[in-house]
Amino acid sequence: MNCATMADPGEITEDLFLDGRLRLRQPRRGHRAGHDALLLAALVPARPGQRVVEFGAGVGAAGLAVASRVGALDLALVEIDPALAALAAANAAANGVAAQVVRLDVTAGAAEFSAAGLGPDSADMVLMNPPFNDPARHRASPDPGRQAAHMATVDTLAAWVHAARRVLRPGGVVSLIWRADGLADVLGALDRGLGSVEVIPVHPEVASPAIRVLVRAVKGGRAPLVLHPPLVLGDGEGHSSAAARAVLGGQAALPVSAMPACDRSPARR
Repeated sequence: MNCATMADPGEITEDLFLDGRLRLRQPRRGHRAGHDALLLAALVPARPGQRVVEFGAGVGAAGLAVASRVGALDLALVEIDPALAALAAANAAANGVAAQVVRLDVTAGAAEFSAAGLGPDSADMVLMNPPFNDPARHRASPDPGRQAAHMATVDTLAAWVHAARRVLRPGGVVSLIWRADGLADVLGALDRGLGSVEVIPVHPEVASPAIRVLVRAVKGGRAPLVLHPPLVLGDGEGHSSAAARAVLGGQAALPVSAMPACDRSPARR
């Protein structure tokens, strides 16, 4: 999430994730961490010691979930909203995770990123859950936080991908979650300088259309696109599927055959 300033976060709840291993404080109202953050975290092929940057981190759910699964990381949580950034810092400390919390607009320029310690070619991994609802087709929430977190502009995706490409080292990996009907937009945004794309459709049930796509790509990658088998969240009987429970509980990463984290072949032109 990357939302407008929340002067007062209001009432705070404390919620458990990853089968209780991750405890997060977050506002009761507005955008709240949920399945999308955990699915995104499971997509990130990080290794201990790597520099991992989450864009639009909110209260830090996805980045902290990656750290919970992988272990010690050089983790940066980027969030524009001061109240959410403060919660992200508190959540990192409460969960024993060393994290740099950076108050920054993801669409800021290279100089602002560098001043915040996020210079070009400095990160091994970037993960992000950009605002992705199309305002022409979705009614905006009356809550300003939810509205800013969910509603995309025509430039949102391209701007976030551009920032990720700039921050990543050659061979670094960007991981993102987006609405399924916007997959073509994602592939278009990744087309310059990012390749070796992998896509995992996410379906609520076996017979239902995909609602999300999980996508990752390599800076400078040249391997053909890979469309993985879908992740189905429901078992058809009103319960979570075994695969979903494993992923959302932090016991499994996505997909089963992980993409190499360092594809250093030159970019396709």
